[in-house]
Amino acid sequence: MTPVPAKTLQIAEEIRSMRTRGAGRIACAAVQGLMIAAEESRASTPEQLLEDVAQAARALHNTRPSAVSLPNGLRYFFTRLEAKAKETTDTATIRQHARDIGQGFITMSNNAVKAIGQIGSRFIDDGDVIFTYCNSATAVEILITAHQMGKQFSVYVPETRPKYQGHISATWLDDAGIACCLITDNAIRYLMGHADKVFVGADAIAANGAVLNKIGTSMVALAANEARLDFFVAAESYKFSPLTMLGELIQIEEREASEVVPTDQLASWKHVTVRNPAFDLTPPEYIDAIITEQGQIPPQGAISILYEQYGWFTSELALPWESHVPASS
Repeated sequence: MTPVPAKTLQIAEEIRSMRTRGAGRIACAAVQGLMIAAEESRASTPEQLLEDVAQAARALHNTRPSAVSLPNGLRYFFTRLEAKAKETTDTATIRQHARDIGQGFITMSNNAVKAIGQIGSRFIDDGDVIFTYCNSATAVEILITAHQMGKQFSVYVPETRPKYQGHISATWLDDAGIACCLITDNAIRYLMGHADKVFVGADAIAANGAVLNKIGTSMVALAANEARLDFFVAAESYKFSPLTMLGELIQIEEREASEVVPTDQLASWKHVTVRNPAFDLTPPEYIDAIITEQGQIPPQGAISILYEQYGWFTSELALPWESHVPASS
């Protein structure tokens, strides 16, 4: 068996440490990691090659349990590679197919973001004041597309502590020439009354239309609901979670205390602990529409998207690479 390539392990570490951020970018990076594993595999048979790629898939999957786009991207790649391995015994052909699958997924992801930008930009009017949150390629693409259409608007961007992803969004908007105002997270409710609409991204969408996104998103939605603003979620269809069709709950990742307070400071306290949940769930009743590359749907339409992609999903299909990981691993 070929060890998991160093480049793939580096990608896994960048995802785990959040140096690679954003659900879409995480999925594409993970698929890139599998492409590398297939390319560097020294396998002489299709099953050995699948074992090597399965080992890489497991390493990548274990990095971020809440990022549904990650297992969905891995699942997209592996199921197609597995199908090709049943058609031929030529490992060179399978490796070439792995490159095609990976590039196809990355192109699909990029095209989905562009399509969401086109669809979502229709909901922005001249003079709007927009709220966004965290750093979402899809939400920002909507704003950039609307700006390129000549629409005049401004954007409030909360910092999104503790990792300050809002600073990235502010940089992207500034580079695009869009007027924006960076605010502290605790100013969200105070300033929400000055806005017209909210656009956020998603890390995962459940079958009932609930949206998992960066911690604090549900508070933004609550403030928007109180202010009677439209709350839009922009997400590629591969961010919908098939396991929630079985009633499984999306896991909320908790991250290191050191992201919130320095380790030496925490060590000096005798009675203080830290909770650092990375995500929260926004109930569907606070969401006006989910904008995907396939069009705009109400949150209650999430189950239709899942059924079109997965049929009636079964748990046996959840992690297809696991059946190819050797028992000793």
